[in-house]
Amino acid sequence: MKATYHKYILDFKRPSGTSRGVMTEKETWFIVLEKGGKYGIGECGILRGLSVDDRPDYEVKLQWTCENIHLGKDLLWDALIEFPSIQFGVEMAFQSLGSESPFLLFPSEFTEGVKSIQINGLVWMGEAAFMKQQIEEKLAQGFNCIKLKIGAIDFDKELQLLRYIREYFDPEQIEIRVDANGAFSSNEALIKISQLSEFKLHSIEQPIQKNHTDRMAELCKTTPLPIALDEELIGVFGLEEKEELLVKIKPQYIILKPSFIGGFRGTQEWIYLAEKYQIGWWVTSALESNIGLNAIAQWTFLQHNLMPQGLGTGALYTNNFECPLDVSEGQLWYKKGTDWKFSLTDIMELS
Repeated sequence: MKATYHKYILDFKRPSGTSRGVMTEKETWFIVLEKGGKYGIGECGILRGLSVDDRPDYEVKLQWTCENIHLGKDLLWDALIEFPSIQFGVEMAFQSLGSESPFLLFPSEFTEGVKSIQINGLVWMGEAAFMKQQIEEKLAQGFNCIKLKIGAIDFDKELQLLRYIREYFDPEQIEIRVDANGAFSSNEALIKISQLSEFKLHSIEQPIQKNHTDRMAELCKTTPLPIALDEELIGVFGLEEKEELLVKIKPQYIILKPSFIGGFRGTQEWIYLAEKYQIGWWVTSALESNIGLNAIAQWTFLQHNLMPQGLGTGALYTNNFECPLDVSEGQLWYKKGTDWKFSLTDIMELS
């Protein structure tokens, strides 16, 4: 078996804002396995400034992984415990290599085009007029669950946007999730959450920065609005450590990004614990290309979670890979019979 790794830069169609700044491009890496005339591909979806494996030795670890690919998926997963995005890329590449085709990783009614996955429509941070435009577009596209990133503009303007939605759509018509990406200070968080709760929102993601577990536990205990942990899960590696975190904070939900938490195996550990402690959960992509999004979507369908998932980011880039994934009426579909427009030279020539 031959293994190689390749860097690829995804270019946003338009700058996309979060509380950590505005992004115009997204770096990603691919691991390619070749054996017996077949190939498998996995995406290592690192997000600089957020992924726990954003380290100077990241590429060195990718090279080591390819040189030691003979160890196999399970031993490599253990050896790569501090590099969750590479864990995921290795898992995906082996699954891809062993599948009927490189992109049909988990056959199901989803990949047959018979059933879909309900997803939320993502509204990016920006000026109020831009956010209002995005909201109107998502509603026109048939989404009944939208997720707003908040924390980058004036909070009163964000409240006005929520008020605007609720003037026309009640909670039964439109479910609203907000994601603060840790933008609130510990002192102001509960006040702001209380103001947000007036709009009958579904939940708020990560209201304060991670690693303030005492304060987060207090918030989850007293909040009038369900809290979902997101960044809080990043860098929590062992099963016991994961359990201790959930027992201490007692969140209402956790949000699972396979690229950040050790791929399918790492995500499955969080799901096991969430269900043990009656904590809700859903799966979200982390700005991967369509290669990673495809794998996450196929796997997520098999988890039988009927909540809207966060898998609608495939159309963000100008140079993504055309694939069968298609968003229609707030649902992610796999259009069987639609071919991938991809060849290995697309990524190898750029490395």
